[in-house]
Amino acid sequence: MPSAITLRLTTADPVPGVAYSLQDKANTPVKPRIAGDGPIRFDVPVTLSDDGRLTGPFVRREGPLRRFIYIAIGTSAGQHGEWSRRAKIDVHDIPAALLAQARAGQTLEVILPGRARDGGPACATVRPLQPWTAV
Repeated sequence: MPSAITLRLTTADPVPGVAYSLQDKANTPVKPRIAGDGPIRFDVPVTLSDDGRLTGPFVRREGPLRRFIYIAIGTSAGQHGEWSRRAKIDVHDIPAALLAQARAGQTLEVILPGRARDGGPACATVRPLQPWTAV
């Protein structure tokens, strides 16, 4: 039976003053917030199927296996300003043992970089600073 689980996406060092939000499948920013000096966290509700696939209003597909979630940044998050970016966070490669812990009620968290090499918000496919953990 499918399970409702929570994935926590934590951006460790977001660019202060810039809007960040989850982005749903219709490319709509959901609950944007302006970054301050600390991390930004998004708790993302997803459905874990019996065969380990993740689905839900924020989970996107690319090909038969790849699943990811977008964090919209700047104008993509509804803010007027300099930045227009999205961070793509892969979720298809979360280890099965961690998915089992999520099925048992734990939240799975990943720590992401907040800055790109140009000093702006990290974007495109963003690789975690630390692997997924159960919290």
